[in-house]
Amino acid sequence: MATTLKISELKVKKIIRRPTRQFDLSGMRIYNEFEYDLPYNASFRNNERQRIFAKIIDLLPFFLVFFFIFHQPGFYSILYSILSVIIFGTLTENNWGTTLGKKTFKIKVIDDRGNYPAILKSLCRNLLCLAAFKLLVNDYIPPLNEVLKIEHKEANFTIHMNNKVCRTYIVKESQLIQIKKLLTQKVA
Repeated sequence: MATTLKISELKVKKIIRRPTRQFDLSGMRIYNEFEYDLPYNASFRNNERQRIFAKIIDLLPFFLVFFFIFHQPGFYSILYSILSVIIFGTLTENNWGTTLGKKTFKIKVIDDRGNYPAILKSLCRNLLCLAAFKLLVNDYIPPLNEVLKIEHKEANFTIHMNNKVCRTYIVKESQLIQIKKLLTQKVA
C-alpha cells in the first residue's frame, strides 16, 4: 500500500565503513559495515549565500521603482521594498513555489508534503524572514538569551528559522523529482 509521507519523516539508508585493527591474509585492513537510517536532508550546499542573494534580487526592482519612479528617500524605499517583497513573495511562493530571486538560483519552496506552501504558511515564513536581518545588527542588539533571561538554552535566529517554524524546505528544482518519489514510496 502506498502511503504519502512527510519530508520530516523521510529516512535514507547509509552504510558507514569503520576500520578495525585486523588485517586479512593479503595485508588489507578489515572494515566493519554499519547500516543506518538517517533523516533525509532536503537542503543543499551554499543555500545560505544563494538565499541572501535571492532576497537581494527580490528587493532590488522594488527599491529602484520606489526610489527612481516614486522619488521616495532611500530609507523609505527600502522599507516599502521589504513590505512589497513580503507580499509579492507570499503570492509567488504560493502559486509557483519561487520568487524572481529564487528562480535565478533554481530554488523552490515546498512544505512538508512536497507541495508549494499555502498562502498563510508562505506569509508566515516571509514575515519571519525579517528575523534574518538580525544578522546584520548582531553587534548592536543583545542576544535573545540575555533579553529573555534564558539560561543554558540557545535561541539561534538564523536564515533557516523561518523554514523550521513553518515546516517548509528550500530545495533545488532538480531535487523535486527525487523528493516526490521518496514521498510516495511504499512504507514497510
